[in-house]
Amino acid sequence: MSTNTLATPAEPPQINWENPYILLTPGPLSTSPTVRAAMLRDWCTWDDDYNLGVVTPLREGLVRLASATQPEAFTAVLMQGSGSFAVEAMIGSVMPPAGKLLVLANGEYGNRLGRIAAALKIPHVIHDTGELAPPDLTRLEAALANDAGITHVVCVHNETTTGMLNPLNDIAGIVKLHGRVLLVDSMSAYAGIPLDMAELGIDYLVSSANKCLQGVPGFGFVIARKDELAKCQGFARSLSLDLYDQWQAMEKGHGKWRFTSPTHVVRACAQALKELDEEGGVAARHARYTENQRRLVAGMDRLGFRCLLAPELQSPIITAFHSPQHPDYSFLKFYNALKARGFVIYPGKVTNVDSFRIGTIGHVFPEDIDRLITAVEASMYWG
Repeated sequence: MSTNTLATPAEPPQINWENPYILLTPGPLSTSPTVRAAMLRDWCTWDDDYNLGVVTPLREGLVRLASATQPEAFTAVLMQGSGSFAVEAMIGSVMPPAGKLLVLANGEYGNRLGRIAAALKIPHVIHDTGELAPPDLTRLEAALANDAGITHVVCVHNETTTGMLNPLNDIAGIVKLHGRVLLVDSMSAYAGIPLDMAELGIDYLVSSANKCLQGVPGFGFVIARKDELAKCQGFARSLSLDLYDQWQAMEKGHGKWRFTSPTHVVRACAQALKELDEEGGVAARHARYTENQRRLVAGMDRLGFRCLLAPELQSPIITAFHSPQHPDYSFLKFYNALKARGFVIYPGKVTNVDSFRIGTIGHVFPEDIDRLITAVEASMYWG
């Protein structure tokens, strides 16, 4: 007669909690130890400790970052998933059945806005100026003046294909002059570059927890003008990505999500928001990112690397560099050499230019950039 016995449980794997490298990417990015530690507690999605104690203050804080002058005019709607989920929720939920969207594109993420509109069968037109030029403001002005069917305009604030900071103030001025609704993909710029939605006339702005907020991946959010969002009931092309319904659930449930909330990620973002305030707010974070990028460009220039963009087009978020024109160079070898020295960079994304990119956001400081330049010099095996 045999008996069943339980196997002796294996020893749990030993985890090295130390980061082996700094992420010099546009997100996910390097986070502080205290942000990561905030995820070590479990939360109940139905409990007021979470919904009133974590989600509601987080929503209020996100709105204050978006508009210091009229925070009461806006609301923050949190959406599960990556930043692109939140972008699709915004576009798919606010475009009326008879609406038409004008997409300003000058890179992969602007083009993605167009692909979302096409997938959702939303009438749209794309102004594509190519990856190395800013949006054409004259063409935008003419389109809005001559096409009364265009109801909404969407643009990318910081195009991380190249690191270009698009002229949001000018775009917003033209769109509002013509009385259209303005949607902004500020995925990699919100909380890192100062703005005020009320002053600029922005109606919707989308971003993510794991960009300049310096949280971790898992949810995005849309900051919306309340009186505009209130018009959108029934517009959504998706059940789970219905921005209006998510807003109503969070308002009536005091922070309750319609579907399972990414509790650990939300708590980490709440801690990240606290740390942003302690740093001195968006202005102070922008100053740090700017100094990071200044040191990066100066150091790389000393080593012979050329920036892809002219300085006046460049953001402090991520910088694209031409790849060395040497037969022994390959990005993968360069990447691995830097990774072995404690830094991870990004491959290029520009279609017809051999390049790579280095981010300067996240829990990264000027002295880290100085160490990076030393690592780059040591990794230049091609001579």
